[in-house]
Formats: sequence, C-alpha cells, structure tokens
Amino acid sequence: MQYWLLKTEPNTYSWDDLLNEKNQTTTWEGVRNYQARNFMRDQMKQGDHAVIYHSVVKPQVIMGIVEIIRAAYIDYFAFDPKHSYYDPKSNRDDPKWVMVDVKAKEAFEQPISRDILKSIPELQNMVLFKNSRLSVQPLQASEWQIICSLSPVNAI
Repeated sequence: MQYWLLKTEPNTYSWDDLLNEKNQTTTWEGVRNYQARNFMRDQMKQGDHAVIYHSVVKPQVIMGIVEIIRAAYIDYFAFDPKHSYYDPKSNRDDPKWVMVDVKAKEAFEQPISRDILKSIPELQNMVLFKNSRLSVQPLQASEWQIICSLSPVNAI
C-alpha cells in the first residue's frame, strides 16, 4: 500500500463536500499538473490511502483519510467544452489526464495544521514542504504514521 496527500481548495471542494456525497465517494478529477498526473496514473492503486489537505486557507489543514477505491482512468471532463476542466489539447485516442475515485474513511477529530506538521523534525522532508504547489503528493510510510498519530480519528 502507498500513501498520498491530496490537496484541495475547500471553497472549490471541501472535506464536508465529500462527506455529503452519496456513499461519501467522489471522483478526484481536474488534476492538470503532469507530475501529479503521473503519480495518479503510474503509482496510485486501488486500496491506497490518502489524507485530504485543505490548501489556500488559513490555517491549511489535513482533514481526514480517504481510500482510493478506483485506480486511474480517463478524466472525461477534459473533453467537455462546458466544464471548467476542459482541455482542448486532450485527445480521446491519447488522453492526457486521469482521475481516481476516493471514499472517505476517517475524519481527524482535530484537523492537523501545516504549522504542526512543520514543527515535527521527522516531517521536514515531506513533498508538501519541497513542492507545495503539487496537488497529488506521495507520503512515506513513516510520514503517514506520524500524521495519523497527531489526532484521533473517527470512522465515517
């Protein structure tokens, strides 16, 4: 199993939005960065776990844990000219973009702030602090364990 950090802007799509979805499941689409896409396409597998990170807010926080319930498949929004994720350069015969399906698993009782993460020496090499713009980031198993130890979780 691999571990991931998925960033979202909560004014676009939040943890609460996920919790309000049918079966607390959604597509994780709209990733338009090649490195993030490659992580999703080439490494992310069904059964992997990820934390949902609210970015572009103060404080930036990790809200909860999701499971990847469907591995990468074509992001069909890239072909819809009326959708905000439309990409006129994407080709159905050789699609550029992918998405995965995620399901909420556990909510942290206390969201975990970026400041708390930064204060922990063992987390200093997280991708979050090296390439903060990347919306899909791998987490080392040791980083995952530390993050999960920072706040009790509640099953969804």
